[in-house]
Amino acid sequence: MKPADVCLAVTVAVIWGLAFVASRIALDEFSPPLMTALRFCVAALPCLLVPRPRVSWSVLIAISFTLFLGQFLAQAYGIAHGVPVGLSSVIVKSQALFTIAFAAILFRELPTPLQGVGIGIAVVGLLMICGTVGYDFSVGAFAAIAISPICFAIGNVLLRRAGGAPMFDLFAWLCLIAAIPLLALALVLDGPQATWHALRHMSLTGLACILIVGGISTSIAYWLWGRLLRDYPAAQVVPFALLVPFVGSAASSIVFDERFGPLRLAGMITVVGGIAVMLLAKQRQAASKPVRPEVT
Repeated sequence: MKPADVCLAVTVAVIWGLAFVASRIALDEFSPPLMTALRFCVAALPCLLVPRPRVSWSVLIAISFTLFLGQFLAQAYGIAHGVPVGLSSVIVKSQALFTIAFAAILFRELPTPLQGVGIGIAVVGLLMICGTVGYDFSVGAFAAIAISPICFAIGNVLLRRAGGAPMFDLFAWLCLIAAIPLLALALVLDGPQATWHALRHMSLTGLACILIVGGISTSIAYWLWGRLLRDYPAAQVVPFALLVPFVGSAASSIVFDERFGPLRLAGMITVVGGIAVMLLAKQRQAASKPVRPEVT
């Protein structure tokens, strides 16, 4: 990779890691459904300029409701109810495990022996993390955020049905489709008065966080990531995503003074290690083939 593109890949990973921190700060002002809705309202603004991709509405809705609405709403609920930001970034990245599992079930794409080793390592790490649940956040909060990587993985699998649609156009319209029901959900769960009050009294910090997670993390960063996957083999690009949990954990320890006990920290490192084995094994097979952008 060119040095400039290496810097770009690292920048995207840093943006995604910091987005977890920005989401946590935004959740001090907004409810999970409202914060997630605002995120996608910002990310959907390019729909004013780009045409709807030639993908059926049923496919667009299915992808949007899993890859975006389900993933980020579950993530917001988990973080809002006490799951540490650093731990959240690790759990969400475990989507690689579920993506391989769903691909094996639906497409008979059986994991290689090395991928199997990675899956086993990641599962051990997740079990170690499960052993720490109930001390500083509830089982319900952990269950909520555990939905995020599952939705993420289902969305990854469904994304194949989008064919060769331009990624920037596709993601913009997926965000629009997610924003509409999320706004309705916020109005129902929070009430019109509370929703309007939150919007009317939005602070500059809250606005900045929404712009970061919506405009920079969701829209621009995914577009840049897609460009990198278009220009280089996935084996060179995807491993940079492993930086996200480390950035998220480091940033949360600085901003929120988060500390992890030995078992949880060991579990987080084990999960990331397992994901690394899975990704590197998967990408080794595709290193010589051009790959269409895939959400990571």
